[in-house]
Amino acid sequence: MADKILDVYGMSCAACAKTIERVTGKLDGVNEANVNFAAEKLSISFDDSKVSLLDIEKAVEKAGYKALDETQKSEDDKNKKQKEIQELKNRFIMSALFAVPLLIIAMGPMIIESLGSMLPEIIDPMIHTKSYALIQLVLVVPVILIGRKYFSIGFKSLFRGNPNMDSLIAIGTSAAFLYSTASAVLTIMDGKSHHMYFESAGVILTLITLGKYFEVLAKGKTSEAIKKLMELAPKTARIMRNGTEVEVDIDEVEIGDIIYVKPGEKIPVDGEIVQGITSIDESMLTGESIPVEKNIGDPVIGASINKNGFIKYRAAKIGKDTVLGQIIKLVEEAQGSKAPIEKLADIIAGYFVPVVIVLAFISSIGWYLYGESFVFAVTIFISVLVIACPCALGLATPTAIMVGTGKGAEYGVLIKSGIALESAHSIKTIVLDKTGTITDGKPKVTDIKTVDSIDENYLLKIAASCEKASEHPLGEAIVRESENRKLECEKVNYFRAIPGHGIEAKIKDKNILMGNAKLMHQNNVNLKYMEGMSHDMASKGKTPMYVAIDGEIAGIIAVADTVKKNSRQAIEKLHSMGIEVVMITGDNKRTADAIAKYVGVDKTLAEVLPQDKANEVKKLQAENRKVAMVGDGINDAPALAQADVGMAIGLGTDVAIESADIVLMKSDLMDVVTAIDLSKKTIKNIKENLFWAFGYNSLGIPVAMGVLFIFGGPLLNPMIAALAMSFSSVSVLLNALRLKKFKPN
Repeated sequence: MADKILDVYGMSCAACAKTIERVTGKLDGVNEANVNFAAEKLSISFDDSKVSLLDIEKAVEKAGYKALDETQKSEDDKNKKQKEIQELKNRFIMSALFAVPLLIIAMGPMIIESLGSMLPEIIDPMIHTKSYALIQLVLVVPVILIGRKYFSIGFKSLFRGNPNMDSLIAIGTSAAFLYSTASAVLTIMDGKSHHMYFESAGVILTLITLGKYFEVLAKGKTSEAIKKLMELAPKTARIMRNGTEVEVDIDEVEIGDIIYVKPGEKIPVDGEIVQGITSIDESMLTGESIPVEKNIGDPVIGASINKNGFIKYRAAKIGKDTVLGQIIKLVEEAQGSKAPIEKLADIIAGYFVPVVIVLAFISSIGWYLYGESFVFAVTIFISVLVIACPCALGLATPTAIMVGTGKGAEYGVLIKSGIALESAHSIKTIVLDKTGTITDGKPKVTDIKTVDSIDENYLLKIAASCEKASEHPLGEAIVRESENRKLECEKVNYFRAIPGHGIEAKIKDKNILMGNAKLMHQNNVNLKYMEGMSHDMASKGKTPMYVAIDGEIAGIIAVADTVKKNSRQAIEKLHSMGIEVVMITGDNKRTADAIAKYVGVDKTLAEVLPQDKANEVKKLQAENRKVAMVGDGINDAPALAQADVGMAIGLGTDVAIESADIVLMKSDLMDVVTAIDLSKKTIKNIKENLFWAFGYNSLGIPVAMGVLFIFGGPLLNPMIAALAMSFSSVSVLLNALRLKKFKPN
């Protein structure tokens, strides 16, 4: 099985996207094909033993388009978007140079006559009828030639049985041009003035080109997120080759290369420090504003910034395998995916163009049979074809998804698909794993209580000296706290672990006991008032450890997995959004209840085995709720996959990230709020876009067919129809771009 994302060239509307999906979907071995019209990408899943990438590309080419894999793109292909923008701009300017005088000449007699002024004789149809017709013909031909792409693509698609927006424009303007040319020939032959539509053909093509120019500009802004991410990566790296330090292109870096990075420089690729100490700003990737201290053996992420130390590190991941490469891949896949809400627009777009062509013929023939003139019928025919364009429908959903997923990436929220983006807005219950999600996942020393005669740091030093020989996670927390306080550990002469109770050790001539109350009672240690303190600590979810020296109680050190600073606030925010919050953990009920009470969750599921987490999610779903699961470990992967929306918090594990629909790059629960809020705003934007797109066509087509004229209103001018059609696509894009103002709540 293979999954590929191909760049598609030559699409003009949503009908084109539907055609490509249809022709590639028919190929034997293709499981799924989705075309994102706004992103101009084909996401395709296929069995490479049955169908090759070349077969897919040939099928797309046969349909009249071009599809290229990233590896096949030349420099020209990579700069195609910029060239397209410049080409459309030039085409508009050149067309306008001929279309504006054409419009003035064609409409001039009407305007000037109403003002009571005299026309220049050469363009006065009453005096120089032949030259009036000939000048218009001469002016419209360059506009037709400049806009020849609409005709070549439009008629080609029509004859292949896959009519698109270009087909509508080609038929409409061809009808206007051919009818007007025949009228011009008659005018020249008999000297009588016949009705001509040259200005409609010229101005329609010019306005369509202007609309396309604005559309391409706006579409470029929707994909800025990918460009910004790509710009994060440095272009070169300094490495050691054959004993010499050389600067090479980033693409030439190989796994295992030793890379040199000075203060203030960007880290070229992912790796591990082999020399030096520094702090690294990873905010552009993780959103974490505080620089992270790095020592020998610590990992570094490509595109992060080395703040204050010179380091050497070994390249571990390059190219698309780096963290930045994976993020770019996730965002690209998300922007190329489809949300369920898009299916309705896709179905309509697929049938839209053929239906419009039929409506144009029926309405024009109907008016002619009703007794209106041939000129009137042609006006109706052109107006219906030109005003009805499925572009707005095709752009409504993908543009919003592109901006939404891009905006998410900017804040460290990686939404992997349009389905995940849409599903997140309707979440009613969120299941939060406790360890590493609500809490830090690393035990910390929270309390040190001593008897009157003993110093706090002395007790900690004695405890850390003993625990250095232990591998228990709680012991590691004590050692870590001692190191943070820069305390020197004592030499341990004797050490013995007592399973289920604690440890026994000897430092110099002192006998040390560390552990639970049972250990103390077995050794006849009087706990005095310390027992009350211990119970109080335990009720708050902490693990208290008694320390006794030479048979006398010396104090208590309490260790706990501390709650992250934003967990409580995030849960309050989720409650304010009407979402129920459930905490799930393998911890004992007392510890779980203490954490749950502090952070304010609605329900606690304690003592749940890793393999049972997915079943608990299933039970909640059975209550007809949309459930999201947030976790960070390997044991969370089945639950993340089971949930309607799985969210992997922090960089977590590869398995958790693979199983999740949304990856939250910071280890901060506030990003869960950001993901849901972004989803709600994106879906609202999509609904607005679809409303305007459907509304525009629902109103525009009947007006073009002459409904207003029946009730004494005006007949729609084809030029106004062209302007309205261009505006509809641009307005949908501009509305989607409003999402760029999104900021986390």
